[in-house]
Amino acid sequence: MRELVEKFRRRRWFILLPAIAMFAIGSGTAIGDASGSSSVRTIQVSGNGEAHAAPDWAALNLAIETHAKTASEAAQSNAALAQKINQALVQKLAGKGKVTTGGYSLYPEYSNTQANERPRIKDYQAQNSITVETGDLAVIGPLIDTAIAAGANRVDSLDFSLRDNRKARDEAISDASRDAQAQAEALAASLHVKLGPIIAATTESESRPIPVMAMARMSEAGNGPTPIIPGEITVPATVSLTYAIE
Repeated sequence: MRELVEKFRRRRWFILLPAIAMFAIGSGTAIGDASGSSSVRTIQVSGNGEAHAAPDWAALNLAIETHAKTASEAAQSNAALAQKINQALVQKLAGKGKVTTGGYSLYPEYSNTQANERPRIKDYQAQNSITVETGDLAVIGPLIDTAIAAGANRVDSLDFSLRDNRKARDEAISDASRDAQAQAEALAASLHVKLGPIIAATTESESRPIPVMAMARMSEAGNGPTPIIPGEITVPATVSLTYAIE
């Protein structure tokens, strides 16, 4: 009889212990889910702004192109012409800028051939690119005329820019910030919610140079100076704001 009672007791504890363990695990999981359900509601907007400023720097890119029957002749002719143009530009700048070599190339040119014929070299072409940078914008037109008179046969580009765009950049960022704030207020009003504090803010800004394309032989001797009238530099900015919703 005692042996039967002892067996019954052992079986009861064997059944009850897993039940207690399962209850404890289930209770812990429920509490964790409840505590992780909270989140912050937000409104995110992006505003755009820009500022304008007169340029104070210019970069002029000129090209010298020469052709000859041999590579050596084309290179020598180009070198002599480049030296002449460089000297004329340096003299015209009078210490108010710098002249540098932007690039150089030498390659053969082929004549038109019929089908199944091997290409034949017609002549060689040498190209030398000269870059002039200056803060004296009034001298840009005379520099172009000087280069062409000295033998330059192509004006590839003319870009105006700002040496220091920080003031214009700050103005553009302020303009973009006001735009973003106005958007956030309008959005909150339409959704019937109240804006809380700003919890994140980012910005992007850059200058847009003014390109002035100039074709070869813009000004010939006796036709008067080449007129160059720069516009304004545009500095855009984007501001992104994230507001908490109260």
